[in-house]
Amino acid sequence: MVRRSQVTGCGSYLPARVMTNAQLAKTVDTSDDWIRQRTGIRERRVAEDGELTSDLGLKAAREALDMARLEAVDLDLIVCATSTPDETFPATATRIQAELGMTGGAAFDVQAVCTGFIYALAVADNFIRLGQARNALVIGAETFSRILDWTDRSTCVLFGDGAGAVVLEGVDCAGNSEASGVLSTHLYSDGRHHDALYVDGGPSSTGTVGHLRMEGREVFRHAVVRMVEAIGAALEANGLTPSDIDWLVPHQANLRIIEAMARRLNLPEDRVIVTVDRHANTSAASIPLALCEAVRDQRIRSGDLILMEAMGGGFTWGSALVRW
Repeated sequence: MVRRSQVTGCGSYLPARVMTNAQLAKTVDTSDDWIRQRTGIRERRVAEDGELTSDLGLKAAREALDMARLEAVDLDLIVCATSTPDETFPATATRIQAELGMTGGAAFDVQAVCTGFIYALAVADNFIRLGQARNALVIGAETFSRILDWTDRSTCVLFGDGAGAVVLEGVDCAGNSEASGVLSTHLYSDGRHHDALYVDGGPSSTGTVGHLRMEGREVFRHAVVRMVEAIGAALEANGLTPSDIDWLVPHQANLRIIEAMARRLNLPEDRVIVTVDRHANTSAASIPLALCEAVRDQRIRSGDLILMEAMGGGFTWGSALVRW
């Protein structure tokens, strides 16, 4: 039997608090024009004090389950992608599991920074393909505002908080090459580039949470090359060409990188989902947030081929191809 992971629900959540570029310019040496020209970002969401990553993920998860018309007891697996967990341990996924009322199956976190959602999707998809899970919940949730140095204008303007989630259900697609679902996922990493994007803290190194540090030009240079590589792998694995893609749902880090990816695929602007202007970089949450927005406003329709791609600290990068 050939099983495929079909996306049957998606959900998202953004904190209520909006922080505009103009507001940031009051506390750090920057301006709305400077930020927009370099990144395309005009505002971001910031979690309130006491609002945890699990709180964001839980709200997105509930919305995804509602769309899929499933209950928590129907789930066999929760995989949460986050670099900003509630605690060092246990996994944030288990907090969400408990709040949902899911008492069976398994729940755990994966950490691949901005590529986290692609990694989590790949893990859940493989569980389903192997018959180890029937229904899985995949979450990307972040509170990056908690690890930012708000005096560093080169980084604090780039990130925001949010969460997105999808429900995957295993379906038998034997003999149906056009069946909807996850067609393939492709994951990569290269740990030699640690110093280009990292957090200068951790339980075993400093005993502190630390702050995000980044060499922006180096990250930008690698992002374009690596994401093109991941896109190429997805197309080759499925015998497709760029013209077959209906929608590009990229990691929302920088509008300039997104535009570069679209040019490589020869996709017009109206076939690229962009939320970076309103969300900024929400790390592992950015792809599911963008995906859910496009599903909700009915840009993405049944049968569409969707290409998702991302790159994050580590470096990690990857892609996923899904037929809706």
